[in-house]
Amino acid sequence: MNMKSAPKSDMDTNERVMPVMSELEFAKLGDGHVAYIKTMTSEEAHRLFPTVEGLPQGTNLFSLHGADGTPIALTDTHSAAVGHALGDELEIASLH
Repeated sequence: MNMKSAPKSDMDTNERVMPVMSELEFAKLGDGHVAYIKTMTSEEAHRLFPTVEGLPQGTNLFSLHGADGTPIALTDTHSAAVGHALGDELEIASLH
């Protein structure tokens, strides 16, 4: 795992150095068990889900993604995205 740290002279004694994970490391960690939900416009959704027809213009949608970023599902409500994740026994990671 990659570690990002500052020289000791620059670090406050109360400051913790947090590990930084690459996208590949995060994807491997998820290994089909971790997902995240992303809010997106219908225009963004059309680019990720080109086969979905009839998306309403100018609305926000919710997409469920695997830890590696692979789109899994597209819904019109957050609760439906959560339900899909739970139905697939996926743990939902919080993104900040």
